[in-house]
Amino acid sequence: MPQTIILVDDDRNILTSVAMALEAEGFVVKTFNDGEEGLKGILAEPPDLVILDIKMPRMDGMEVLSRLRESSALPVIFLTSKDDEVDEIVGLRMGADDYITKPFSQRLLIERIRALLRRQTLKAPKSEAEESRNRTVRGHLEMDDSRHQCTWKGRPVNLTVTEYLLVKALAQRPGHVKNRDQLIDMAYGENIYVDDRTIDSHVKRVRKKFKAVDQEFSHIETLYGVGYRYKED
Repeated sequence: MPQTIILVDDDRNILTSVAMALEAEGFVVKTFNDGEEGLKGILAEPPDLVILDIKMPRMDGMEVLSRLRESSALPVIFLTSKDDEVDEIVGLRMGADDYITKPFSQRLLIERIRALLRRQTLKAPKSEAEESRNRTVRGHLEMDDSRHQCTWKGRPVNLTVTEYLLVKALAQRPGHVKNRDQLIDMAYGENIYVDDRTIDSHVKRVRKKFKAVDQEFSHIETLYGVGYRYKED
């Protein structure tokens, strides 16, 4: 079945041009020109991926994402303007999976979309043997790729696909340092450019989510100037 994308932007030119480009790639596209209607559409019929403009009337992209993350971890890409660096950082901390700056190449946007959707295959059903191979257990941390579930001390931690991959990349080899470039490759793929700030924002968001479950959580360590590692138990 073709994958569905919801695009929310108050610029009708962007809605039209991006929708045409995505439909030419085989996606089903639904468009909304304000955040409030967009959120209703997303919740009524959840798509495979959402593209959100940040600045919109009635309800901006930040508010839409905040409401969405209360109940869903589906992939979200933010569209931002060149002057919205603060918004990019805040959006990533809130749980966006990626962002792209206007004006943007439609080809680049499509590559970002495909990269995120490929990661959604983590949720695909698998056999019992595959499920066993795709479970990661490190002390109180348990990760189940087949269900895209992460728990800490038995309590669920609701991670986006990108956050899940970052935690898994670190937890697979406790004590070993991963630099930002390695984490970018593991979470985004080698053909997608993402700057260091994006990884730092995702890690901060991940820590916040684990601390909401356990205030004493400190297993993701920063080695300043080097990268991150998962602390051995």
